[in-house]
Order: sequence, then C-alpha cells, then structure tokens
Amino acid sequence: MALTPTKFIWFNGEFVPWEEAKVHVLTHTLHYGMGVFEGIRCYKTERGPAVFRLKDHIERLHNSARMVGMKIPYGIEELIEAVKETIRRNQIEECYIRPIAFYGYGVMGLNPAGAPVNVAIVVWPWGTYLGEEGLKRGVRVKISPWRRIHPLILPPQAKVVANYANSILAKVDALSSGYDEAILLNLDGKIAEGPGENVFMVKDGVLCTPPVSSGALIGITRDSIIRIARDEGIPFEERELTVDDLLGADEAFFTGTAAEVTPIREVDGKPIGAGVRGPITERLQRIYFDTVRGRNSKYLEWLDFVS
Repeated sequence: MALTPTKFIWFNGEFVPWEEAKVHVLTHTLHYGMGVFEGIRCYKTERGPAVFRLKDHIERLHNSARMVGMKIPYGIEELIEAVKETIRRNQIEECYIRPIAFYGYGVMGLNPAGAPVNVAIVVWPWGTYLGEEGLKRGVRVKISPWRRIHPLILPPQAKVVANYANSILAKVDALSSGYDEAILLNLDGKIAEGPGENVFMVKDGVLCTPPVSSGALIGITRDSIIRIARDEGIPFEERELTVDDLLGADEAFFTGTAAEVTPIREVDGKPIGAGVRGPITERLQRIYFDTVRGRNSKYLEWLDFVS
C-alpha cells in the first residue's frame, strides 16, 4: 500500500518534518537487519483518537530489543507519551503507528557495538490491510512453500526487522499466485502463522489457535481475541494445527494490528466451511471493532486516549 505522508516524525526525541527524516546509506540495520519494531493502530472514537493497547505494544518493543541485546535509550512511559504527541502534532484522528529502533551510522561489520541506537515513531493513515471486502467476505489464502523461521535460527517472538524477510517471501509468493495472503508452516509441517498475522479456526463451536511453540508470534490482537472469546463463553483451545485441520474447519480468520480480524474463506482453492464469514468470526469481529472504537465499555482499559 502506498504511503500517505503526515507532517512530522518523532526521531530520537525531536519532531522532524516527514521529508527530512533521513538516515545515512551506511546505517547498520539497513545492511544487517538488526532492528526491532511495532505496529499499532489509533482509532477514531467519540472521545477522540484512542490507541489500542499502547503500553502492551511498547513493552513488546522493549522485550524484542532485549531478546537481541539492543538497548533502547528511551523508557516505556517516554515512548508512550511520544506516540501520543506524534498523533497530536500531526492532527490525525485515525492512523497506523510504526515505532522502530535500529542501529544507525557509525560502524560496519556484523558486530553492532559502537553504532547508535536510533528510535523513530511514524504515523500515517492506513486503511484495512487485507481490504474492506476481505473483512466482509473473507480472503483467499495459500499455504506457503516457505517455512516459518525456527526459534534456533532467529527468535520468532521478537519483532526483528530481519525476521520479516521470511514474511515478505511468503507474501509475494501468495500474491504472485493470485491469492490475498499466505499461511506459513513450521519445520514440523504444523501451522505457525500468516506473514503478519496469527491464525485462528473454529471447529464444532470450539475456537483454536496454534501455541507459541509452533512459531506463532504472541500477537496482541491474538491475546485480545482470546480474552473476548473466553468472556463470551466461546470454548477455546491452544493446540497444534495441521493443514488438514484447517481445511476441515467450519470457520477461520486472521488477527493482527494491520489485518485486525479478517475472515479466511478459502485455502489453496478449497472453501473453509461455507466459504463465507462464519457466525463466530463475525461475532468476535463485531466485538473487536466496537472495542477499538470505544463503543464497548467492558474493554476501555485497552484504549489510551490521545487527548
């Protein structure tokens, strides 16, 4: 999706005009991929712009950095306020938010020691990742020939820049094959996740998703849907899932900050259930959107109001 520029980017504690937020061509992370990032959304509500689970996202950013030995020079509360101020400065009511920490200019070679850790926060308007039609009708998905990175190769629980080369390969392959999205299996052939989403399925009224041990990211939207489902009395299981399990499901859907809650209507050309958005998917999707837009008082603690 093409970017729509906003006015300012928070960069190392200062607000820089969008077109001036630049780095040197010898930026360490550009060459070696060792950076960490987050994807967060701010939604328009009756009380003004509200960021969904902001502290959880910033805590995960710090956790990702710790997992790869990176020291972020800004604390959690400092970054939370920086996100809010970036939204205020740009006078935007609804946006995608990209905090990123990366090794900058100063050294080359695999050892990043001596390179400064730069931190930026960017906000811009970004619609539905897999399309408005996808939210209603569901998306067509391909089982990727690429396998999800193994924990002994790269840490899948850290949102590391380099990890997403794996996701890009799966995404591009799916698009070039005429599908909307991909699902990656782990090295054991079990379902891990999408390129940027967690995977859920419903069978006989039971909601299921792969465990973290399968290579799935501990998604914040994933966690939200699990809690909502439990609160709604929907039976839930976290267990390993095979492709056959998915093809035999009554419903399936993706979750993620970008994808939100997007139904899966077809996998490898085979319909999932009736080939339409299922009733449990629709129910969870409705509650989720009511929550992020401040219409559900039960989960107001998940919203950080900007004003």
